[in-house]
Amino acid sequence: MRNAALTLGVIAGIVGMLVGFFAYGYTAVVEQWGEVDGVLTQVQDVHTLRLVAIVAPVLAIAGGAMARSQALLGGILMGGSALGMYLGLGFNVFTMFPIVFAATAAVLALAAGRPDEPRAHF
Repeated sequence: MRNAALTLGVIAGIVGMLVGFFAYGYTAVVEQWGEVDGVLTQVQDVHTLRLVAIVAPVLAIAGGAMARSQALLGGILMGGSALGMYLGLGFNVFTMFPIVFAATAAVLALAAGRPDEPRAHF
């Protein structure tokens, strides 16, 4: 379970970074060139969106990297990442995979009680 949490957390962070780049870039474009009626409108809280766009993917990657050695802390970080992306960026077609991957990784990391033990399946 720790390996799955690691993989899902890192994937969530990478996809979240792509979404974050576009969210940050969108706010910068509207700030630079102004709003265009019906096409570009500025979000209500620019600084919160920018903070979430940067911090949430980093939490997912850090939590995924910690999932093997410190599953509890890694799970908390990935859960915080999923919650941050959901509250800051919303749940839509672009954010559904990083949110679900980070949340699933958090559950897997928190459910891993002790380190994985190698054992024969037969």
